[in-house]
Amino acid sequence: MKLSKEEVEHVAKLARLAVSEEEKEAFSRQLSEILTYVGKLNELDTSKVEPTSHVLDLSNIFRDDVVRESLPPADVLANAPDRENNHFRVPKIIEERE
Repeated sequence: MKLSKEEVEHVAKLARLAVSEEEKEAFSRQLSEILTYVGKLNELDTSKVEPTSHVLDLSNIFRDDVVRESLPPADVLANAPDRENNHFRVPKIIEERE
């Protein structure tokens, strides 16, 4: 399936990406190759293949949660560069939009 430069521009606009003319040409070619490959995969008979989200069986390897005492606030904050009462104090990172 051949993807046009206009279609690449449309996808870039939806993704809010700025792309140069060279990138549009390259993406058009690369995405066309990907879609052609996916088209070939669609020709395969997968009627006897069970749907799956992963090719390997997965199991949870996490340990069980255990309730236990936490560290005292003084120990937790001992190496904090800045603190206020029993809290970490961090710089404000919210930026205002123009």
